[in-house]
Amino acid sequence: MVPEWVSAWCRKHLGSPPVDVLHESAHMSDVFGLRLADGREVVVKSRPSQNGREATCLEVQRFLAAEGFPAAAPLTGVSVDAGRATHAEEWRPGGTLRRAGDPATARQFAALLAALVTLAADVEVGGTSPGAIQPPLPNPEWTRWDPDGPLPGHPGVVSAAAARVRDRMAVVYLPRVLGHADWESRNMRWDGDRPRVVFDWDSLAWLPEAAIAGAACGAFAGTGIPTLAPLASSAAFLEEYQSRRRAFDDNELEVAWATSLWPALHNARTQAVALAAVEEQAEERLRLAGA
Repeated sequence: MVPEWVSAWCRKHLGSPPVDVLHESAHMSDVFGLRLADGREVVVKSRPSQNGREATCLEVQRFLAAEGFPAAAPLTGVSVDAGRATHAEEWRPGGTLRRAGDPATARQFAALLAALVTLAADVEVGGTSPGAIQPPLPNPEWTRWDPDGPLPGHPGVVSAAAARVRDRMAVVYLPRVLGHADWESRNMRWDGDRPRVVFDWDSLAWLPEAAIAGAACGAFAGTGIPTLAPLASSAAFLEEYQSRRRAFDDNELEVAWATSLWPALHNARTQAVALAAVEEQAEERLRLAGA
């Protein structure tokens, strides 16, 4: 059953009430796939407002969809009411979830991320022209390795590794780019080897490019329960990403390896799978990070 507030929102912003629920989920956002009375099939997404960040994310999503990237095109802007930010976008069903974490799959995910970052580089961030947008800050909590961000805590390896990553990132001064900071398999669907759609555009971030690629190379294999990709797959991801974009210097490669560990450290606080992977891989990733 469609909540009354969703029906009222659709009537106001889409001009037609919902008559059928195609999908419903709730995690960090409430997401409803709906069929409207006028026959359109849409997604309505609502989440806590973060001081305008969600509007920036939506405009980047709109730009990427218009440029042909596999993202659902927004159908409305963001409306904010009672602390909730809500918008509608295309309903993009179908496709399959990739469940592999091998190097060949890593390269496909890396190529898609590189295409995203390349396209998003044409979005003016923080400028003064009429089309400029503000950076999507604050960055998602699982990428806040800055000194003021939360430090993942857990007895043993997690808190120690997190402190080492934070110390390494404290001396990083690199230009920032737009990128997707939750580059996990669960947020994508594929038609064979062709990407069908990328979801979760609220997870855009404004970070050094090496950090965007690094976080993705560690997290890409997550299909529901977050984990940490095998080391060889992360290495293949970074190699492919650089071949599509540009070669990283030694400092950037260390940044990529440092940030490859952080989302898993964040998740290891509550996820046994992530904790086991951290315990197995942390020391080698930290060595590659110079941390």
